[in-house]
Amino acid sequence: QVQLVESGGGLVQPGGSLRLSCAASGFSLDDYAIGWFRQAPGKECEGIGCISRDNGKTYGVDSVKGRFTISRDNAKNTVFLQMNSLKPDDTAVYYCAARGFVYCNTNWRNVKYDYWGQGTQVTVSS
Repeated sequence: QVQLVESGGGLVQPGGSLRLSCAASGFSLDDYAIGWFRQAPGKECEGIGCISRDNGKTYGVDSVKGRFTISRDNAKNTVFLQMNSLKPDDTAVYYCAARGFVYCNTNWRNVKYDYWGQGTQVTVSS
């Protein structure tokens, strides 16, 4: 079984925080670059950031700079997206994606990822 499963989404008030998890089974995430993406209703899928193999350099978009942080725990075969100071515009389904045996680079938004999770809903509303 090869699978990615996101969890940790939910309803949160503006200014609140959520920590999303991306857990892998059937393969080892430490061999993969991991991207986080989101899609709001009526909008295209938007890249959030990427973390390289070996817990290396991360990339992130300006809209989440200073608020979102990507990390990984290879022992748990899990990658995390810590989201702070959430805004209503952050409302979306959040996905993680894995690209094997490579590192993130400046084109991380556009490369083809090998595996995608089913997504977890994040709703930011008062």
